[in-house]
Amino acid sequence: MQKRISPQKKATIVSSFVAFLLVSVKLVVAILSGSVALLASAIDSLLDAAVSLFNFFAIHKTEENPTSNFQYGKGKIQGIASVIEGTLIILSGLFIIYTGVEKLITNESTKLLLPSIGVMIFSTIVTFFLVQYLLMVAKKTDNIVIKSDALHYKTDLWSNAVVLAALGLVWLTDIQAIDALLGISIGIYIIYSAIEIVIDGTKILLDHAIPIEQVDAIEKILDEHPEVTSHHWLKTRTDGSVNFVEFHMVLRPNMLLLEAHRIAEQVEDKIMALDDLKKWVITPHFDPYDDEDINDAMFGSGTHSILEQK
Repeated sequence: MQKRISPQKKATIVSSFVAFLLVSVKLVVAILSGSVALLASAIDSLLDAAVSLFNFFAIHKTEENPTSNFQYGKGKIQGIASVIEGTLIILSGLFIIYTGVEKLITNESTKLLLPSIGVMIFSTIVTFFLVQYLLMVAKKTDNIVIKSDALHYKTDLWSNAVVLAALGLVWLTDIQAIDALLGISIGIYIIYSAIEIVIDGTKILLDHAIPIEQVDAIEKILDEHPEVTSHHWLKTRTDGSVNFVEFHMVLRPNMLLLEAHRIAEQVEDKIMALDDLKKWVITPHFDPYDDEDINDAMFGSGTHSILEQK
């Protein structure tokens, strides 16, 4: 039986196809017209295509089952993908700024303005519908790679609008510097937008805790369970698709292991209900008494507490 393609993998295929279509149209007209703003948009679309293909690979690897060598799966590939994607976007922004400055110095004129404007209108419409589709998939799956892709194409949507405005103003005023200046502005905006993508990916690679609201909710679940005397050493992390949680909970010293396991399952079910879009790996540890101070002495203080969100 053929395996069904996941929504997030399908989204990367769609975005790759759209990116290749747009880069083909933009690049030809950009070379013929000499427009820096249109060239910037074409280069950005070329990077979109490369990034979307890499995202497809990242999601494919993330969805693979754990193996003996990768027992926690390969979810952190999403973090690597986000860092690479953000870095490529930053590099494209720097190249666009360089090209814009060069055109300001040479004062090269822009040709084929009307065809260029037509290309950008087409590109803006196509990108708008692609963004809506990616946002829908991102909301449905809560996948960081698709969120990054949606943010990237949303940035493209604004840059397309700016390029369209630039070409229109050059056509109306014949002031060639407008094309270069707005191209530089696009480059700066692209770099600014990419920083968030890099930061999110880096957090995954550094085992950043899950959102503080969810950590507080886990604390509340443990505090409110009538048979859990106390708890400590609550630690969390996420790889983008899977949330990892571990904690020590203090139970009655004479409690049967079967009963302790039942309590753990009740706690785990409530924790997993906090976000049903993510997989959860929850590791409880049963203590007959509160050994928090002993653990602090052995392993260092502070490791049992909730990590501060930064």
